Amino acid sequence: MLTSGEYEALRGFCGASASVIDCTFPACDGEAGLREAIARIRREAEESVRGGCTHVFLTDEAQSPDRASIPMILATGAVHTHLVRTSLRTFTSLNVRTSTALDVHAIAVTIGVGATTVNPYLAQESIADRHRRGLFGSRSLRECMERYRKAVDKGLLKIMSKMGISIVASYRGGCNFEAVGLSRALTAEFFPGMPSRISGIGLSGIARNALSFHEQAWGSASALTLPVGGLYKLRRSGEQHAFDGGLIHMLQTAVATDSFTIYQRYADAVRAQPPVALRDLLDFRDGRTPIPVEEVESITQLRKRLISPAISLGALSPEAHETLSIAMNRIGAKSDSGEGGEDPARAKPRPNGDNASSAIKQVASGRFGVTAQYLNDCRELEIKVAQGAKPGEGGQLPGFKVTELIAKLRHATPGVTLISPPPHHDIYSIEDLAQLIYDLKQINRMPA
Repeated sequence: MLTSGEYEALRGFCGASASVIDCTFPACDGEAGLREAIARIRREAEESVRGGCTHVFLTDEAQSPDRASIPMILATGAVHTHLVRTSLRTFTSLNVRTSTALDVHAIAVTIGVGATTVNPYLAQESIADRHRRGLFGSRSLRECMERYRKAVDKGLLKIMSKMGISIVASYRGGCNFEAVGLSRALTAEFFPGMPSRISGIGLSGIARNALSFHEQAWGSASALTLPVGGLYKLRRSGEQHAFDGGLIHMLQTAVATDSFTIYQRYADAVRAQPPVALRDLLDFRDGRTPIPVEEVESITQLRKRLISPAISLGALSPEAHETLSIAMNRIGAKSDSGEGGEDPARAKPRPNGDNASSAIKQVASGRFGVTAQYLNDCRELEIKVAQGAKPGEGGQLPGFKVTELIAKLRHATPGVTLISPPPHHDIYSIEDLAQLIYDLKQINRMPA
């Protein structure tokens, strides 16, 4: 990521070896204008590289009341894939100056579809504007920009680490994303290799969105501020969120007062929401013949199939962790210990007959609390080979959560952060997994 000053310095340094390509199109031309603009920037990029240009600069600075911006992720992907297909990409850098990249995700995607550098100039202009208005206290503008850069850099490293990628050169142009709501034809043309499982809009839809944003920004001369939109934080007039303040308040009230009536109102309000997640689009098929009730398993048999999620002791308090286990054991179901270990004292039944021992004991790459007794005090062993809550990144327990009890169970030091590394740090092959299974079986045969 480049600051605006660094971008200008880079352009000046490149001199005649640089080619600056305008990534806007006439707003009055609509979808046809977007298609023609993409063809133009591809053609200009190819001609520049064939002419000896070693640095291509894509920019949407020419936006105006008459010219709309091509979404820069689309423009970057279009040029990158075209240069790859014409065997020219390795001869040039692809530097993107964009107003639409505001956060880490947008910058990561821009790099992921082929950008060498990204200059989010509007984000930096916004920081400079807030600084001019004294909203950052005594901090200098340079310090504010460096904080922004540091946040972006950390975010990029975190995203790359989720993929197990160690250098940005391996990440650039890899399209290590999944498209949600883009047509398969569009992704095949501009983002080859990126899956698009549900398909979606094509260039015509993207053009409509781009022109809608353009109209919001330039359509009214009297407009002083743009709508916030509610993309990050819930706003009454912004995008719908799955959990808004009213819903959460209703649920908390229902739990605090043990009121089924209020809970029913909460459930009805959730069902009345418009679609937010993909699963909200699912429904039962019409015209299906129900099976006879006599063929349905009894409640007792159904309960045996229930398993509470694997949530580690530490992520949950000891009280909550035990309560889950007791509840599942009471109804004949199974609780899962998670990878955080479990207090051996829970293996003994309580005076009232309750059993706080998790039926399923989990083993993961951190091997936290895995002892012979831990492995023997269970009905089922589970090997964790993928991180659910933090995919590819590993599970982290902050130091302040590592109490005396947690440290004792995990054979660790109180107050020191514990990290269970992602699976590719620990299991490198099917042979490694087979060896782990063998070792667990051997330990499981030992007396506790």
